Parts: sequence; structure tokens; C-alpha cells
Amino acid sequence: MSTTEANNSHAAISSWFAKYGDDMYSWATYKTSSKETAEDLVQDTMLSAYKSFDRYKPGSNPKTWLFTILNNKIIDYYRASNTTKSINATELQGRSVEEDHFDSNGVFSKVQDPLWGNTEENLLDNAEFLTVLESCLENLPVNWRSVILGKYFDHKKGSEICKELGITSSNLWQMAHRAKLQLKTCLDQNWKDN
Repeated sequence: MSTTEANNSHAAISSWFAKYGDDMYSWATYKTSSKETAEDLVQDTMLSAYKSFDRYKPGSNPKTWLFTILNNKIIDYYRASNTTKSINATELQGRSVEEDHFDSNGVFSKVQDPLWGNTEENLLDNAEFLTVLESCLENLPVNWRSVILGKYFDHKKGSEICKELGITSSNLWQMAHRAKLQLKTCLDQNWKDN
């Protein structure tokens, strides 16, 4: 790439960032529920756009091109998260969910918890429990909370929740699984049946 071409690509990317950067950041924040991750993804997107500027077809919509790159970065982020962090990255009050539900080999442990094992009372009729549950729900990442509320409280179909949140069905089930583990940990730590 010549100096003139580099200057042209730099000028184009800079103007596109000024024009579409906020929209990209909002979208990435919505998709990841993390401002820091969203910032990193937008920055990576702009860097990739600059490096691959020669692939941009003049006359096509730059916003569409940038959002395609951004969506691929978001997908890559979740793929990397799934393979490197899995469940052990979910932290709540200094303890990982993994400590409570997985053994040292990473195998799920089905230990019966006396707090949940033989309750005859319907917990949703217990006002104290509902208060703690509401607090635990508020501590979930936004998308996780939306999945739990949609699926278990509003009884929406998975496809409907996916459409509302702009996620795939595998993301939906992954979020639901992680949210349930985090909710159980939070409830175990904060609610005691009197």
C-alpha cells in the first residue's frame, strides 16, 4: 500500500469511526453486556477495517461493512470465551460458580444441597425468598437476566427470546445455564430458610 493509499484509508476509517463508532459501541455492549469488552471489540474492528481496507468495495455501505466485521469479532469473542474460560469465569462475591458445581477435573458434581433438597413449601410463595431472588436477578448480566425472565417468568419460546436479544439458540442455552448456576450460588449464599 502506497503512502497515498494509506492516508486515504486512514482518513476514511477515521471518518467512519466518528460517524458509526457510537452505534458500534452500543451494539457491542448490548451483545456482550460489558462496556470494557465492547470497547475492545470496536477497537479491534476498526483496526481490522484499516488493515483490510483494500477489501472494501467503493460504493458499498461502510456501516454495513464495519458491522459485519464487528459481528465477526463478537462471534470470535464468544468462541474464545467458550474454549478458554467456560464456566470458571463466572464470579459471584469472590467465589467462582465452578467451586460450587464442578470438581477439580471440571466434571459437574451433583451434590444434593440440603437447602434445596427437601423443601415442601413453594419458594415462590415465600416473600423473603422473593426479595433475595429479585436481588440475585439484578446482579446478573443484562442479557442473562433477560433470558431468565423471558424463559421462566414470561414463559416465552426460545426463538422469541433469541429474536428479541439478537442471539443464537446456542447463546440462549449457554446464557440460561450460566445464569441458573449464578442464581443458585447467589441464593445459597444469601437466603436461609427459617
